[in-house]
Amino acid sequence: MTRVAAVDCGTNSIRLLVADAHAATGELVELDRRMTIVRLGQGVDRTGRLAPEALERTFAACREYAAVIKEHGAERLRFVATSASRDAENRDEFVRGVLDILGVEPEVISGDQEAEFSFTGATRELTGRDDLAKPYLVVDIGGGSTEFVVGNDQVRAARSVDIGCVRMTERHLVVDGAVTDPPTERQIAAMRADIEAALDLAERTVPLSEAHTLVGLAGSVTTISAIAQKLPAYDSRAIHHSRVSRDRVREITDWLLRSTHAERAAVPSMHPGRVDVIGAGALVLLSIMDRIGAEEVVVSEHDILDGIAFHTAAESR
Repeated sequence: MTRVAAVDCGTNSIRLLVADAHAATGELVELDRRMTIVRLGQGVDRTGRLAPEALERTFAACREYAAVIKEHGAERLRFVATSASRDAENRDEFVRGVLDILGVEPEVISGDQEAEFSFTGATRELTGRDDLAKPYLVVDIGGGSTEFVVGNDQVRAARSVDIGCVRMTERHLVVDGAVTDPPTERQIAAMRADIEAALDLAERTVPLSEAHTLVGLAGSVTTISAIAQKLPAYDSRAIHHSRVSRDRVREITDWLLRSTHAERAAVPSMHPGRVDVIGAGALVLLSIMDRIGAEEVVVSEHDILDGIAFHTAAESR
């Protein structure tokens, strides 16, 4: 067993997993898993730069995570950075800050690498289940981008496209610096058209329609599951491997896009950092389900973090 720490820094959140991993068997024993909304990608789509306040929020979370990693005595640490830091002109500031705090340089990975890690984390424990037909389509709806991966036990095709929940919100739902509450029909239509164009792009590389099981990852999807189940609080155990029908996703998406900030914030399972971007994330999921004709989505709490941990343990052998 190798004790590893994996950090996934995305456009909306930064997350940590500390686990004991056995590379040969694939066993992963979770010791600590946590998430902080830092909105690193604030304004990146518009300015092309990471905002100073977004960097400071991220560095504050890194300092907290450094203490946790030290407490657990992780032997190896891998820090993966995704969409926002790929796109930013000043990503060197981000790299230097992380290196100073955690002692490792963040890997600003490609969309294809991100897809491979997500697929590994999401599907490893699905092997052998006769109720979930292969191939899988793993969809990771992040803040800046969405990854599409089709495969059986290994990745067959993957593509990352820029339709994350934060990017779609900032691109279509923000007027004069504030999120429209609720958005207009014209705004929703423009966002839907943008998503459909990105799906066309994804389909050039990934045979979306060939998948038999849709597996959904990340905060937008898990929050939709929590809402569908009417959970009194966010509960990872209830959410992991839950199934949400397309009709239910449509109902929830329609409500999210027509509700006010206060109404969404009142949902007991809603993280405060997702209140303004969850509508866009839900529309991305619904558009994918409509495109491929998926009658349900299988929701996974295991994702890129678990994939990073597995790969880190394998590299230590």
